[in-house]
Amino acid sequence: RPARIASAKVSSAKPRIATVTVTGAAAPARPRDAARVPGWRRWLREHFATPEAVYGLILYSVLIAGISDEHTDTLEVLLTSAFSLIIFFIAHAFAHALSAHGDQGFRRSAVHGIRSSSGMLYAAIPPTVPLIVGLTGALSTDDAVNLALLVAMLVLGVLGYSAYARQGAIVAMRVLGALGTMAFGFVVFILNYLVH
Repeated sequence: RPARIASAKVSSAKPRIATVTVTGAAAPARPRDAARVPGWRRWLREHFATPEAVYGLILYSVLIAGISDEHTDTLEVLLTSAFSLIIFFIAHAFAHALSAHGDQGFRRSAVHGIRSSSGMLYAAIPPTVPLIVGLTGALSTDDAVNLALLVAMLVLGVLGYSAYARQGAIVAMRVLGALGTMAFGFVVFILNYLVH
C-alpha cells in the first residue's frame, strides 16, 4: 500500500509540472506584441525623433534667420536655406561614412550615414511650409519667416517631449524637456526679431 500511495503522488505531480512548462513557454510572446509598433510611429522614431533631426532643425532655423533681411524675398530665403541645409546634410553623411568605413566598408557605412542623417532633411519640412505659402503671396516675407521660425520652435518642443516620453519620464519632466528644446528655437526667433 505505501508503494501505491507514492506512485499516486508522483503521477499527480506530473500534470502540474507540465502545466508550469506550458505557461513558461507562452510567456515570451508578450514582449513580441509589445515590440510591434505601428509603421508610421516607428518611422517617426527612426527618422524624425533623432539627434540629427534636432540638429538639422536648429541649423535650418539659424539659416532662415540669418539669411532673411529687408533686401531678401521669400524665394531667396527658401532656396538659400534649403541648399545650405542639403550641403550640411551631405557633409554630415560623408563624415559618418568616413568614420565607420573601416568596420563596415565604405558602401554600407555611406548608406547607413545617409539614412541616419536623413532626419536633418525631414525635420526641415514643417518650417518650409510657411515659406512655400509665402511664395504664393498669401504671406509677406517677414510673416513667412517668423511663422517658419515659430513652427520650428514648436516642432523642437514636440521632439523634446517625445524624447522624455520614450524614457518613461513623468509628465512634468516631459513638459520641462519640451520647454528646454523649445528654448533653442525661441532664442533664434528673438535674435531674428532684434536684428531685423
